[in-house]
Formats: sequence, C-alpha cells, structure tokens
Amino acid sequence: MKILHAAKFYAPVRGGMETVLADLCDGTADDWAVQVVAANDRPRTTIERRGGVDVARAATFGQAVSVPLCPTLPWQLWTHRADCVVLHEPNPIAGTALWLHTPAPRLIIWHHSDLVRPWWAPPTYGRIVQRSLYERADCVIVSSPALSRDSALVRRARRVAVIPFGVALESYRRTDAARIAAVEAIRARTRGPRLLFVGRLVYYKGVHVLLEAAREWPGTLIIVGDGPLEAEMRSRAAALGIADRIQFTGSLADDEVQAHYQACDALVLPSIARTEAFGVVQIEAMAAGLPVVSTRLPTGVPWVNQDGVSGIVVPPYDAASLGAALRCLAHDAALRTRLADGARRRAEALFSRERMVRAFKDVVETVVREPERLDEYLADVARPSKDVAR
Repeated sequence: MKILHAAKFYAPVRGGMETVLADLCDGTADDWAVQVVAANDRPRTTIERRGGVDVARAATFGQAVSVPLCPTLPWQLWTHRADCVVLHEPNPIAGTALWLHTPAPRLIIWHHSDLVRPWWAPPTYGRIVQRSLYERADCVIVSSPALSRDSALVRRARRVAVIPFGVALESYRRTDAARIAAVEAIRARTRGPRLLFVGRLVYYKGVHVLLEAAREWPGTLIIVGDGPLEAEMRSRAAALGIADRIQFTGSLADDEVQAHYQACDALVLPSIARTEAFGVVQIEAMAAGLPVVSTRLPTGVPWVNQDGVSGIVVPPYDAASLGAALRCLAHDAALRTRLADGARRRAEALFSRERMVRAFKDVVETVVREPERLDEYLADVARPSKDVAR
C-alpha cells in the first residue's frame, strides 16, 4: 500500500508537527511504502531516502509570512501516485495543490491546528480551499476532542477520528549513566526549584507573560528554544530584574532536552493563541513525571493537561494568575508530587507513540481497504472513550 504525506516540512526540521509526522512515517514504513512531499529550507529540490521513508523536498524561495514559497511542490505531489494522501494542515501550498488535483483515490486530512496567520489566509485559503477539502476528505484526524468539537472547519468534515499525539515515553525516563550525568550537570549549574519552558520564542507562546509571572518562582526558569523574539525576551528579563534567575539555553539536541525534563520540577506552557492546538511539550513533560502549568485556550491544551489531575490550568494572558499558580506549585511539595503522579499516569494511558501509530494505521487501513466499514469503525474504535474525552 502506498501512502503519500503532504507536509509543510519534514525531519530533521524541528517542530511539533514535524516530530509527529516523522513518528507516523517511521512507525508505518515497515508495512507500507511511505512517501513524503514537503518544502525544503533552501532553493533546491532534493530526493532522499530517510530511514524507510522516501522524501521529496521542493525548492523554497523565501516565505510569505510563514508560508514557504515552493513553486514546484504541486508538481512533486501530482507525480507521486498513491493509494491514499494524508494532508497535514494547515498547509496552503500543498492544500491548494491537492484541491486542484489529488493523486490518489483516498484523502485523509490530519488537522493539526486551525489556520490563524497570516491574516489573509482564513478568508481566502480557508474559506475556499480548506472548506472544500474537509468536506470531501474520507476522514479528518484531530489530536483532541476539543478540536473535533470547537473547530468550525473540522465540523464540516463527514467523519472525524480523534488520535492523541504520542511520544516515546521511555526516552523521558532513562536512568543510564549518561542520562544521570546530564541531569546532575543541569542541576549543578542552576538553583532549584527549576521551572522549564520548551518551545520556539514566537508571539503565541506567551513568553512575555511568563517572564512577568516568573517573579513568583523562587528558583530558576530554564528557557529551551530559540526564535525571533529571543533578544526581546532577554531584554525584558533584565528590565524585570530577574535575568539572574533565567537561563536561555537556545536550541538543544533531543537528548539534552529530555535531560532537562528529568532535571526540572515543573513545565510551564503559557501560550496565548489558539495556534497552540495541543502542546506536545506537555506530554513530554508528563512522560518525565513533571506537573504542567498551562493555559485555558479554546483548543486541546487544557484537555491534555487537566487541571488538578496532571497540573494547573490558568487563563491565557493573565500574568497574575500564572504567577499565583507557579508560586503555589513551588512552595507545595505534596501538590507537586500528586500532580506529577497524575501526569505520569495520564501519559501512560493516552500519549504513547505506539498508541498513536497503531490508531493511525487502523484508520488508514480502513479508509483504503474497507471504506464501506469506515463509519462503523469510527463509531466502535476511533472515537474517544469516556476516559479520553474527559
């Protein structure tokens, strides 16, 4: 069976969508012929074999806001014949190409998030192309019940499957000598308690709100990641008088990031916009047994981290509430322990990579091989159980 993924970027490009996509492709490459068409990060088209996956990266000539300009990407999609195309949205260039011509009899859309930016995209690409694609797709996949319920675009789909994102849980729990040494090194150079942020330094992550709230955290705030707002955030930390308690690490390798999860006491995700549809860093932290402080966005974020179960949920844009939550967590060891246990259990029940890949395989196999059973399958298997939906 030939499965073609239409993506924005592909590994080793870093990002939540890219990580999920690579896990899906690697997890199914032994059973299917898996192909990926994505944008390159340079003005050159390349064809490569990455693991068991064939990857075509179309030449990119700059960006229009956050949309890569890839004039040959449609041609790359149209010339890859497949049994099923999986379109990872939002993705205006690939989506428009598949709206004009889909080189497969079956179409699945994985809806990662609603389209928010650039400003012109929702009334143009969203209204014309996305609506049409979602209405004719055999199935739309979302990562949380919240997206299925609250996204106006997803509600246009004929069929929806909820498949939570998953990670390799064991990677965040290693206790070998190398990992122990890395964890001890992090703790040796920082003062506890340690609060961790992992993500790009971009507007919707709400790091400016976090810095205001961090005055209530008595230890070190470690910020892992880079982005266009790094210089501004460093200046803001200095202006707030907390620069000596903030550590900016920049971008780190996966092993280093995992060691930081194990070295810290809590994770904070202060995102302020519905561009943050899930928050994969939340499940990474939960896998490591960290309580999470996140925001009550109208997305899957507060479903992943459940208030009072795996962490604390506060209103977005509210530095006072975020600061109060951080202060409470920092000074109440029993609360941290209870929420950490809840986080670990929730990760094991819902957010393993194996669970995600298995559910994805079942949906695709049913769409391609037994489409007449798809409605029955979704009713019996792919809809979230009561435990998942809470």
